Amino acid sequence: MIQGTSSDVGKSLLVAGLCRAYARRGLKVAPFKAQNMSNNAAVSADSDLPPAPGPDAPPPPRGEIGRAQALQARACGLPASIHMNPVLLKPQSGVGSQVVLRGRPLGNWPAREYHHLKPHLMPAVLDSFARVARDADLVLVEGAGAATEVHLRHCDITNMKLALEADLPVVLLTDNDRGGALAAVVGSWLLHDEAERARVKGYIVNKFRGHFSLYEPGCKVMTEHTGWPLLGVVPWFDAAALLPAEDSLALARNLSEGGQGLRVAVPQLGRIANFDDLDPLRAEPGVELILVRPGTPIPEADVVLLPGSKTTRADLESLRAEGWDGDIRTHLRRGGRVVGICAGFQMLGRLVRDPEGIEGEPGVTPGLGLLDIETTITPEKRLTEICAQDSLSGTEVRGYEIHMGRSSGAGLTRPWLMLDGRPEGAISADGHVSGCYVHGLFGSDSFRRHWLSGLGAAVSGLDYEAQVEATLDALADHVEASLDLDALLALAQ
Repeated sequence: MIQGTSSDVGKSLLVAGLCRAYARRGLKVAPFKAQNMSNNAAVSADSDLPPAPGPDAPPPPRGEIGRAQALQARACGLPASIHMNPVLLKPQSGVGSQVVLRGRPLGNWPAREYHHLKPHLMPAVLDSFARVARDADLVLVEGAGAATEVHLRHCDITNMKLALEADLPVVLLTDNDRGGALAAVVGSWLLHDEAERARVKGYIVNKFRGHFSLYEPGCKVMTEHTGWPLLGVVPWFDAAALLPAEDSLALARNLSEGGQGLRVAVPQLGRIANFDDLDPLRAEPGVELILVRPGTPIPEADVVLLPGSKTTRADLESLRAEGWDGDIRTHLRRGGRVVGICAGFQMLGRLVRDPEGIEGEPGVTPGLGLLDIETTITPEKRLTEICAQDSLSGTEVRGYEIHMGRSSGAGLTRPWLMLDGRPEGAISADGHVSGCYVHGLFGSDSFRRHWLSGLGAAVSGLDYEAQVEATLDALADHVEASLDLDALLALAQ
């Protein structure tokens, strides 16, 4: 089990690298994270629902897990499973989240009430861990946040309580990038009780920059105070940005990325979700991707892209409060294009209804009125993977849908896509506004090239999926060069 001294020390990335490295050695490796908090989710390959009776019955709907665990599963060469991340929290406000248990929404829970719920989820967590471990030679378990939040020990399901319950050896991960690693490791020892300290077999320093000779005395201090050995130092991995990020902390580090040429401006919504839709565009040398922070007007651009959101109505209101609705209309008057994905697509319509209060208080919020559609938020969540031919562009489209809400209206008679004959999304009469529910759309190389070419952008030969695979291999090489994988494996055994 890899636990962290804080959030964002690089647990997810390190586990992904270890997954690929051990899988390349011929081991059956699987990832596991009991609880993840992220609005970046992936559709799983399985479901906790039984199949419907009858030979022609459709398969049960899929589930969803955190994007980080889906990437780790990919690094292992496995399909994503709901049991790799049995509890997923999708933040909807500053004090509450939608709780997803084994891929299915359990409801919206304020933080205080969720802490009372958590101990009741531990049996499901342990059962999912057992299912993952049953088919694996090695399970790499990722903790959540800081392992030393001892004030939450009574309701812990994902750090030391899980390590004790599942009999897991622990490696503590800290990072050198922000400083304070010495205090974080020694402070972890001080805050853990004797049984928890005994679980920890050593510590790793991650995101290291500089000369280790200058840092080594600090490691000796950590070991002297804790008795935990240093298990390795992992240098900064420059190519991390080429992999799908887990949460919006990654956005905080990037304002403008990519190449030069077509300018794509993306308003950074408060509850932005599945923003890895942007990664293939960021990777294009002929595209400059601009993330527009709150308090900043949308700059001149060729395209304004509205991404996914966990709370469509709340982010619509925030968008108006920022004045971005006026910026978008000015952008269109200048001949620009507007694209909406999932919740961004819903925002482009005339209104969004939430009669049952699925995302917050029940009510109706006016949309931007740029597409002739209306959306009603419903309790049913659509979770499906897509592999289809877009007959309008003649290209293959791979992606997924993961949303609550159904859209209707005359605008749907002008679909943006025709996926194997099924209309998807909408496009305005002048062709300048388009949207759909399909996440991962721009990861489809042929579709992305067709779309960029239609906007007059330079088109590269980027194979996005091959780039992700190559980066996972480079990450595994990086980890193998930094750590003694045989010694770590011996700890697991």
